Amino acid sequence: MSAKRDAIVVGSGPNGLAAAIALAERGWSVHVIEGAATVGGGVRSAALTRPGFIHDICSSVYPMALATPFFRRLPLAVDWVHPPNLVAHPLDDGSAAVLKRSVEETAAGLGSDRDAYRSLMNPFVERADDLMAELVGPFRIPRHPLLAMRFGRHGLRSGGGFARSRFRTESARALWSGLAAHAVIPLETRPGAAIALMLAIAGHARGWPFVRGGAQNLSDALAAHLQSLGGTIETGRWVKSVDELPPARAVLLDVAPKQAIAMAGRRWPSRYVKKLDKFRHGPGVFKVDWALAGPIPWANPECRVAGTVHLGGTLDEISDTERAPFENRLAERPFVLLVQPSPFDPTRAPERRHAAWGYCHVPNGCTEDLTERIERQVERFAPGFRDLILERHVSGPAAMERYNPNYIGGDISGGIADLRQLFTRPVARWNPYTTPDPGIYFCSSSTPPGGGVHGMCGWFAAQAVLNRG
Repeated sequence: MSAKRDAIVVGSGPNGLAAAIALAERGWSVHVIEGAATVGGGVRSAALTRPGFIHDICSSVYPMALATPFFRRLPLAVDWVHPPNLVAHPLDDGSAAVLKRSVEETAAGLGSDRDAYRSLMNPFVERADDLMAELVGPFRIPRHPLLAMRFGRHGLRSGGGFARSRFRTESARALWSGLAAHAVIPLETRPGAAIALMLAIAGHARGWPFVRGGAQNLSDALAAHLQSLGGTIETGRWVKSVDELPPARAVLLDVAPKQAIAMAGRRWPSRYVKKLDKFRHGPGVFKVDWALAGPIPWANPECRVAGTVHLGGTLDEISDTERAPFENRLAERPFVLLVQPSPFDPTRAPERRHAAWGYCHVPNGCTEDLTERIERQVERFAPGFRDLILERHVSGPAAMERYNPNYIGGDISGGIADLRQLFTRPVARWNPYTTPDPGIYFCSSSTPPGGGVHGMCGWFAAQAVLNRG
């Protein structure tokens, strides 16, 4: 490629593709460069175990893709699959707390906490579109201040602290703590409640769907839409320096700060580079993909019709396991996020076979094998699970970083999202998507609003480019 483009995007994760689409919609000529053989970043699929089994390599379930405004308005050729239960959280007494699409149905399963859950969720779900447009992004003056203040009153608390003060039953507290664990910060750390609240609102408003045929289909649909707008994509090319790129009005980096320093550090003042170098990454993940001879034999039937299952027991137990990576230790019974798409999407596995995956949080860069501990957690709530395993594929933090160099030490979230770094990512700057070089921008999950498949980091980065002209 030698012709000048208006914009070059390095990296084709959901944020890179979102940035490219947003610019192409405004008539900019855009070229995306991806190091891997396929587009997608953390939204890819592959036959990791046996032929005929489709596994999502990283992300799989996309509540924020449909709840946030950017992807939802795009004409994507994607078939969304909505399991009957969004999330199930089994407990050792055989019961399970369940997040359902309906607020009322979810509340009805929480016993004496039904009114507390209903009164918390209904006002937000009724205005979910306004809320997502207001809060999923960089810090800015809200257009609906009362709604934002109401959310902040709850969301700026820790996940565990909120659960203990709001709910009395073990099931409601467990359900909430499982949602809060998606923040990948200790349950005692703020603003874990905001992540739990956002995920619950998104589920009730839009669902927790996955893509029929695998996550790769979402990335391919985004790429096809970009190309329909005139954008071009180049795969199999690793960019080592922005200096090797042809001239462009703007270069957008869908990469972590570490990669950005290697690519563009010479173009920035040393003080800015030093700040980038202090960017904090969180725990890594240890993931196991399974090819199974049959559906997972969950003891509680609600788990059998849930797309996502949270395995970790009580609030106290999950609090300990999610604190462990920050104390550089491994939990004996880790909190496991498990996804089982094949009961609802038969394209994921051969007939009468099933595909599933589960992962847990571990210290950044951990080299221990957590397969046994993860499978024990599944067996704890699904006796006989191990008898169904035909083959497994294991990915620790190092493998995750090899798969995607942005996953520093296995951190798939783009950096810790605590109060210190939620809005000041990658550095404290009035517009976090800009850099001291007026032609270089950040558009990765290391910018607000952070991790998750929603494309909003890319969309806001594109607006920063357009505002500069």
